[in-house]
Amino acid sequence: MKSETVKPERTSAAGPVGVALSGLVALATAMGIGRFAFTPLLPMMQDDAGLSVAAGGWLASVNYAGYLLGALTAMRLPIGPVAAVRTGLAAVGVTTLMMGCTDSFAAWAVLRTVAGAASAWVLIFASAWCLERLAVLRRPLLGGAVFAGVGFGIALTGLICLALMRFELRSSRAWMVLGLLSFGLTAAVWRTFTSQSDGADHAPRRAPHAMRWDRESLRMVLCYGAFGFGYIIPATFLPAMAKRIIHDATVFGWSWPVFGFAAFLSTLTVSLLQRRFGNRTLWIAAQLIMAAGVALPALWSGITAIMLAALLAGGTFMVITMVGIQEARTAGGAQAPALIAAMTAAFAAGQVAGPLAVSVLADAPNGLSISLLSAAALLTATAVALARKAQMRL
Repeated sequence: MKSETVKPERTSAAGPVGVALSGLVALATAMGIGRFAFTPLLPMMQDDAGLSVAAGGWLASVNYAGYLLGALTAMRLPIGPVAAVRTGLAAVGVTTLMMGCTDSFAAWAVLRTVAGAASAWVLIFASAWCLERLAVLRRPLLGGAVFAGVGFGIALTGLICLALMRFELRSSRAWMVLGLLSFGLTAAVWRTFTSQSDGADHAPRRAPHAMRWDRESLRMVLCYGAFGFGYIIPATFLPAMAKRIIHDATVFGWSWPVFGFAAFLSTLTVSLLQRRFGNRTLWIAAQLIMAAGVALPALWSGITAIMLAALLAGGTFMVITMVGIQEARTAGGAQAPALIAAMTAAFAAGQVAGPLAVSVLADAPNGLSISLLSAAALLTATAVALARKAQMRL
């Protein structure tokens, strides 16, 4: 009778730097391509596919609706975190590649919805997996490098689209190039995301404490939702706005890489600012700076205004994302997971509403400017609401 040998469960052999870089690459793929590749490709699709601003707004919204669906279903997936990351990355690659294989708007809508859900799974599970591994390896400060992947992916995608526009490639080819890039990046980190020996991947997930609403929790949820609405308009339409002013792709195409580089650098420096100013103060300041950036293209016509908007909005959206969640952990106490879940849902809903507002107002005189100014006003009002709470604490 043969004795059965039990194979030891695999564990990631990557050191702390390898884990952080793998997280960076995973988030760059999921967010830079799965979520935001459409932004630099919109001007190309307007030229060669005849896509209108209104139709572009609808495509952006279904992607963000997919992200909302992914965020809501993440904790109910019948697979572990590692499998969720791998599935999400594979789905981003397939859906991105398929965008270049059809010219059907309905097919585009389905593909972008799936890509949005997949990007949410990767963001949630890859970041959690990497932060847990970094804590075990006693290098938690490298977590900032993981979240820098969002800005890195945006900048990389923007630079690639800039090069493709220079060579006058069609948008369908650009989608295929980004799809192949997704597969390459996924292959690079595939082996890093392996099961942990402590069984965390298979541990039962506990439901968060039920949400008990009070004035402060409602304030934070509404402010975070307003942030989702405010940032997503420039994050969707900046290159298209720049193209209206300057038709040279080598000029207007820089608006998206600038947005990404600003996000990348701000993520790496936010931990230093947190030590000095605190989460709530940083959230307020970043939201006011973002409001100024969102309003600029509506108040000042010129490519300089677009680039400044990219710098200000890009340099604050990941800061608010990080400090907002950390402020919720501090303020929420035992119900922090439920508060974070509610904030994430409000943020995702705001992302869906932003492009829809642009689509509805697209045919109105100065419709895009009205959308931008409305978003800036909402960001300012919610920053004031956060500041009033901060004063009460003093």
